[in-house]
Amino acid sequence: MSLTKEPKLIAGNANMPLAKAITRRMSLHRGVSQGLVEARVERFNDGEIFVEVFDNVRGEDMFIIQSTSNPANDNLMELLIMADALRRSSAQRITAVIPYFGYARQDRRSKARTPISAKLVANMLVGAGIERILTMDLHAAQIQGFFDIPVDNLYASPIFALDIKHKFKNEMDDIMVVSPDVGGVARARELAKRIDAPLSIVDKRREKAGEVAEMTIIGDVTGKKCFIVDDMVDTAGTLCKAAEVLIENGASEVHAYITHGVLSGPACDRISKSVMKSLVITDTIAATDEAKATPNIRVVPTAPMFAQATLNIWNGTSVSSLFDTDMLEPIYEGLFT
Repeated sequence: MSLTKEPKLIAGNANMPLAKAITRRMSLHRGVSQGLVEARVERFNDGEIFVEVFDNVRGEDMFIIQSTSNPANDNLMELLIMADALRRSSAQRITAVIPYFGYARQDRRSKARTPISAKLVANMLVGAGIERILTMDLHAAQIQGFFDIPVDNLYASPIFALDIKHKFKNEMDDIMVVSPDVGGVARARELAKRIDAPLSIVDKRREKAGEVAEMTIIGDVTGKKCFIVDDMVDTAGTLCKAAEVLIENGASEVHAYITHGVLSGPACDRISKSVMKSLVITDTIAATDEAKATPNIRVVPTAPMFAQATLNIWNGTSVSSLFDTDMLEPIYEGLFT
């Protein structure tokens, strides 16, 4: 049990709507008004980031809510500088709530003379005084091992399962979950088990980086409503091509459930013109105006899960309990309508 009276939350500029949604859910769970610690995060004329915390945080259990999404470097520096400000202000413990962990794709050396940037970012976070990480759907699970501090990695699959069971409750027998590559099979299998659906795999071969030369479907998708499951969608080129190949192989519909909507460059335009009936993403990255205006993109909330996980960390209780449907359904009650 925390020695402080209540958890204290502070947020950077990366995803303020999510931060405010988390505080609202925490207020609802606790029956006590939960706001954000007053602070200013601004930039000097040359782009340097400056942070000033207005509230007293001495001896407090602090949670910094900040995704390291685009602009990744600015948001990462905001997180590091906020952590340093809190540490120098004698906060008791600093937990970084990073809904989207940037640089996670650089988790190994893909060729000679390349960095492992995810490990570098882990070192920087620990060096800034952060003592615990709370995140969602890391690109590679082994990134947890880059830290010498506790890392709680939440999963979006329980949320996706609730959404699918609501939206497609009369069509569950026709659903097939699809992994867009061999590396994502474990993630897709987790969702497939939750909704009791079969699993298929897209085997893709690349001639060079960023270009997919050939796609082969492993499994019979004829007449199935296919749900592509992945951790992030960036430019959406591979995703849209996978949807086309599934339709060519007899799928009746294609939907995608992807945790982090990076949606760079032509992504929204590609998705709006694709054969996909819907792309469901979470709000770990704040949706752009273009994404909001794309008719077949839908956003499901993560605030209830992050709010409960934050309270569990503060109380010293289990975070993994949130992976159970019986635990998750009550905190999402009324949100899937």
